[in-house]
Amino acid sequence: MSEGLRVCRKCLLREQTEAEYFKNLESYIAGLPEEVRVSQQIYEERLACCSHCENQMQGMCRLCGCFVELRAAMKVRKCPALPCRWNAVP
Repeated sequence: MSEGLRVCRKCLLREQTEAEYFKNLESYIAGLPEEVRVSQQIYEERLACCSHCENQMQGMCRLCGCFVELRAAMKVRKCPALPCRWNAVP
């Protein structure tokens, strides 16, 4: 293997149960640095918007393919819908 290449050890998502997968996602979000993550209040507001969106399907956005919980947790992200349902936080 070439030096500098990184290997993803979590590529085979089909080997994880859905519960394991979402536990890993929650853990990842909780581990985001504070300067990257929105407040809990903003996070909940964003998720509330996503929960009523016709483009959200089983926790994924059909517009961009992201996991809505991850997108909603990050300050620099915004809703991909036009018009946008929520914006990035400066």
